[in-house]
Amino acid sequence: MFYLEKLDRLVIPRTELTYPGHRLDLHEKAAQAPVDHVMADFEDACPYEFKGEPSRKVMVEALNKIDFGGRVVTVRPNNVQSKYFLGDVEAVMTGAPNCFHGIILPKTNDPKDIVYLSRLLEAYEREAGWTTRVMIEALIETPIALVNAYPIATASDRMAGLIFGIADFASAMGVPEMVENQNRNFHYAKQAVAVAAKAAGLHAIDNAWLRLWRKDTAPEERKETQRGLREKCETSAALGMDGTWVIHPQQAEISNAAFSPSDEEIEEGRHAVTYYHEQGGGSIYDPKYGKFHDEATIKGVLMLLAKGVQAGKVDDSFLQEMAKKSEEVSGYNILEMMRRVT
Repeated sequence: MFYLEKLDRLVIPRTELTYPGHRLDLHEKAAQAPVDHVMADFEDACPYEFKGEPSRKVMVEALNKIDFGGRVVTVRPNNVQSKYFLGDVEAVMTGAPNCFHGIILPKTNDPKDIVYLSRLLEAYEREAGWTTRVMIEALIETPIALVNAYPIATASDRMAGLIFGIADFASAMGVPEMVENQNRNFHYAKQAVAVAAKAAGLHAIDNAWLRLWRKDTAPEERKETQRGLREKCETSAALGMDGTWVIHPQQAEISNAAFSPSDEEIEEGRHAVTYYHEQGGGSIYDPKYGKFHDEATIKGVLMLLAKGVQAGKVDDSFLQEMAKKSEEVSGYNILEMMRRVT
């Protein structure tokens, strides 16, 4: 989770747009994309000829000059084993203080990688006069990273989220099909990432859908690509993912919708928590929707309404009021436990 101090807003990303960081025009386009979070990339999306100083110069310029609005802004350096890693981190931390919110660490295999990065960030924050704190998202892209997912998630109090990286994971596992059948082929891996993230009170982000459509794409082909994206996201949401990476703004609308409650779900959720407390809690039957509720199911409704807050469909004060009522009886606030509040 990211807390944007200037906006006094908690962001649990539904969509994280990843794009090559060596091109200023792509930074400008990302700043206008209908996504919650942007990630400028020094790593896989950056051609060899631009690695090092060329990409760093563009990145620092973009972070200082471009208004990304209310989006979470992050940077993905090259991995800790790369000769470019230290220079990438130093460039953005000293060249763009208070201009972005987080570092996405690729190829995170061990909690020691997170500790190392966290200490670097602390040193550069002091050196460059940061007044905000840079957070970390870790990419889980290898089998050993999956085994270490929870220790990685708890390695630093800077941790904000875990992201499942399907391409490298599929390569390491020797699984060639990572598009159409991905939520079947990688069901265990995806939910393991989501479980580790939620156990640590972090958000969990699914991998990108690696198919796009063009202006000249045949209507049926476009429809099929969009269907695949929607199905992938909806199924990932059902596994506990909070959002997904996107590789183009065209994927944002479908992805945002998949990780947001519908208006009908919001209406039912509002009614459920209100009616439940009016009836005095316990185990009750709601005749309007034909459902039974108890304290456990109501906590599930609160988590759904928290997603509604993220989508701008639910007033946060209503959510907090209902969560406090639940806490008075159960002794804990599900939103605080899962870090769905600041």
